Amino acid sequence: MSPAIRTAVDVADWRRRVFSMYERVRAEADPAAAHARWVAERDELLRSHPATPIPDAERADFAGVPVPGYDPAWRFELPVIAAEEPRRIEVETGTDGRVPFELLGRVEIPGAGSLDLWRLASYGGGLFLPVKDALAGRPGGTYGAGRYLLDTVKGADLGPGRPPETLVVDLNFAYNPSCAYDPAWACPLAQPGNRLEVEVPVGERMRAVSG
Repeated sequence: MSPAIRTAVDVADWRRRVFSMYERVRAEADPAAAHARWVAERDELLRSHPATPIPDAERADFAGVPVPGYDPAWRFELPVIAAEEPRRIEVETGTDGRVPFELLGRVEIPGAGSLDLWRLASYGGGLFLPVKDALAGRPGGTYGAGRYLLDTVKGADLGPGRPPETLVVDLNFAYNPSCAYDPAWACPLAQPGNRLEVEVPVGERMRAVSG
């Protein structure tokens, strides 16, 4: 099998496993138990999967991503407030070319601020909700360019809330994009409307790399 075919097959398997992981997360009645499962499975994928973004030289020392314990105060079921004006952006990525997004609206995070909700305006569709908080880029903090909460076309989907027409927005599940680990990846990052002035102390942090 050629390297290009092998890479494509590995990435397809990675995404298949991510979809399966989030399906188990949504099926779990206890959000804290779902979060513990998500942390363990994310670490195992990053540690051992052929499509991991962890560079080869760092995998032997990879002990998992720092993630604080589950805090239910950061879990919400929120309506989407429709955008007043249409907006479209195109983001250059290393693996998927120029990716277009359309603004759907926003969700209001109680006590924290608002986050723009985007729709992938190309094949597959999907919801995209990134976040950049006040800990971004600080030592021991969060990834400087922001993290992802939802990226449903790639499986990161916490599902609908119990109230009609709401989404589960749980910041405990904020995760680092692949470019946080390897600059060979280029990722859509948090736009100005996806930045919070407060610290979000849950979700994946940046790990220290020995060397």
